[in-house]
Amino acid sequence: MSRIPFGIRQLDTTIQGGAPPGSVVLLAGEGGAGSREFMYTSALLNALARTDEDLYDLYYGDLAPNAAPPEEVHYLSFTAGRRQFAEEVSLTMDDEIVDAGLDAVTFHDLSDRYFHQSPVPREWYAEQSATIKDLRARQEREDILGSMGDILGQHASGNLVVVDSLTDLVSTAGPDQSLEWSDIAFLVKGLMKGASAWNGLILVSLNRETVTDTEYGQLVDGVTGTFEFQWASGGSTRDRTLVVKQFRGVLSQIADEDIVQFETEISEDGFDISDVRKIR
Repeated sequence: MSRIPFGIRQLDTTIQGGAPPGSVVLLAGEGGAGSREFMYTSALLNALARTDEDLYDLYYGDLAPNAAPPEEVHYLSFTAGRRQFAEEVSLTMDDEIVDAGLDAVTFHDLSDRYFHQSPVPREWYAEQSATIKDLRARQEREDILGSMGDILGQHASGNLVVVDSLTDLVSTAGPDQSLEWSDIAFLVKGLMKGASAWNGLILVSLNRETVTDTEYGQLVDGVTGTFEFQWASGGSTRDRTLVVKQFRGVLSQIADEDIVQFETEISEDGFDISDVRKIR
């Protein structure tokens, strides 16, 4: 079966090249445990494959025979602009990776739609001051889920799309908010339905601490795979770990290797796996 690499070399190697096309993978993490760095690394390394083969070979190495990087990389954010995204990536990864890969990442900024019904002053999130024409457009614009759907419909086919993050939508779900929890659950189910036709890879980030166990179970049930980023105590130190909670069509391959979790690290190369814990 063909694969789309996550851009994390040892993870891709373990699961025979990456994710099957048409996958939606939930990246659920504790704060600071590595899910954000995973997103940045996946986006930048896959972009690097199209812009600088030498650097890609240096930081990633050879692809599996059945794997191919996506043609395009798209990063969708509800609360951040491209400049903020670039600054955060620059703090995480080596400058030569960022310089070579960032231009190949198409950034979609939905912060204007996200914040426009909030009390947040417009000048905090908008690039320019509002005009009468702009104010009218704000009143006429589609809802944020519709805008997200348009982006995916236009760009998800055969590509990598990173959605940062579902937590932002969860925070607006409630009786007195613009979204209901059922909207979030339907969104994830809809992503799965669309992904089967798009044959790309969609990564969706979530802060695990912002949802109940029942809500989390609904999300896990609605996606192809779930990666959990956790802090684990070992002696006098705390280590970041990655647990593959479930992954349809892939988890059996991991089980064959008796892998229970990955020890991870974050360096200037981005997110990486430092060790694999196994059971016998």
